[in-house]
Amino acid sequence: MAPIVSKLGIIGAGVSGLAAAKQLAHHNPIVLEASDSIGGVWRHCSYSSTKLQSHRRDYEFSDFPWPDRDNADFPSHLEILDYLNSYAQHFDVLKFVRFNSKVVEVRFVGDQETVDFAAKPVEYGGLSPDGGQPVWEVSVQSNDSEAIQWYAFEFIVVCIGKYGDIPKLPEFPQNKGPEVFQGQTLHALDYCKLDKDAASDLLKDKKVVVVGYKKSAIDLALECAEANQGPEGKPCTMVVRTLHWTFPHYWVWGLPFFLFYSTRSSQFLHQRPNQSFLRALLCSLVMSPMRHAVSKFIESYILWKLPLEKYGLKPDHPFEEDYASCQMAIMPENFFSEADKGKILFKRAESKWWFCKDGIEFDDNTKIKADVVVFATGYDGKKKVKSILPEPFRSLLEYPSGIIPLYRGTIHPLIPNMAFVGYLESVSNLHSSELRSIWLARLLDNKFKLPSVEQMLEQTRKEVEVSKKTTRFYKRHCISTFSINHSDEICEEMGWTSWRKNTWLAEAFSPYGSQDYLKKQ
Repeated sequence: MAPIVSKLGIIGAGVSGLAAAKQLAHHNPIVLEASDSIGGVWRHCSYSSTKLQSHRRDYEFSDFPWPDRDNADFPSHLEILDYLNSYAQHFDVLKFVRFNSKVVEVRFVGDQETVDFAAKPVEYGGLSPDGGQPVWEVSVQSNDSEAIQWYAFEFIVVCIGKYGDIPKLPEFPQNKGPEVFQGQTLHALDYCKLDKDAASDLLKDKKVVVVGYKKSAIDLALECAEANQGPEGKPCTMVVRTLHWTFPHYWVWGLPFFLFYSTRSSQFLHQRPNQSFLRALLCSLVMSPMRHAVSKFIESYILWKLPLEKYGLKPDHPFEEDYASCQMAIMPENFFSEADKGKILFKRAESKWWFCKDGIEFDDNTKIKADVVVFATGYDGKKKVKSILPEPFRSLLEYPSGIIPLYRGTIHPLIPNMAFVGYLESVSNLHSSELRSIWLARLLDNKFKLPSVEQMLEQTRKEVEVSKKTTRFYKRHCISTFSINHSDEICEEMGWTSWRKNTWLAEAFSPYGSQDYLKKQ
């Protein structure tokens, strides 16, 4: 079967795929979506109780505000799906999407000299007006057929995200894994596929262990507690390996949280790439105590508001390190009330643990009996991308820091005619994806030129070095403490004004969001 030839392909129709499709709509892209609907993780990796962790006005496209954007409630995953569907319909993006089209292989068919990185550096340019020579071939399998359809694209945008599809699971010694456990084990990804009744049946009157202490684990433990109300209900035990700061809401001692990290003046206190020697010295000698004071101020409020010390859940590292690695979780309002009732228990597991016939055991000679063990241990996003990329490009995703070195969080300087949207984390991943999709569209339209490969690799190295200096959890490629500076550099590269506010006062003390990037100036 002859391949379907098109100028531009987008893999995935989640938040980042929709953002890319909208900004690149004038190129008539083909969007390949493995499932039967848009929404990505909001469709396929959400519990019935899953909510956004920020206000809706902080999670919206610049040209499509929420209808009730000042509503202080965090929207549910169903509300977010409605918003995404409204966005796709409003901008007529759905016409580009081919559902039930799973990408199983990507094959390089471009200039073979570009594979010899030492001989010929990659050159990114605009798309050919009439369609250039295909650089990538993509094999696609439909859900209702074993037949393979090939597509040929001049440029590909990978938007399959870091979450979902491939669960990350702990490794166990031989004969001490789930195979010896007589109960049921599953990953949070499997739990997400259950409807509300099936999830309740799984948890009700069962001794449940949830492995993990990030947002998905916290939400799951609360659902378990709510399914086990009454004297006959069993408690849910959370196995906590690494502690992270949790947050009750976006206020700190009566002050809005954005004042501490989301304004230009607050981010001035933090390290950033491309800073001068004098500013680096200032950050180390003068601003470091100020950052420490801000972190301690926030921690004091959290410890006053939440009983972290009571339950042994106070992290040893500063709050700033979790914020700088995009790992701050909003605690559900009634979580600790369920813990106070004994419906949620906590077990620290800083070292080894393993399965036994009727539960799990720890190296401190303690044991937890269980009927169900749920791994809320995250996803292997890098493995998901590597599974479809050919060599030698697959090897380029392996980097000593553990971070995929993407220039502007979007392109790998040594992978030709391919972009990645949705792999950079920040305060709002939707805003990050949209702005980088705008940047990518202008790049492909020849509105600006990229620096050299060496300069782009150096820029990614600097960003990694900043993250290493800020947090021990730097491998997530999070730019939350210098997100405004990152956006400034993107704007300047596109020929836009980097300072987006109308007044100096607003520029210094107002939070930055997607609405600030609506005007193309």
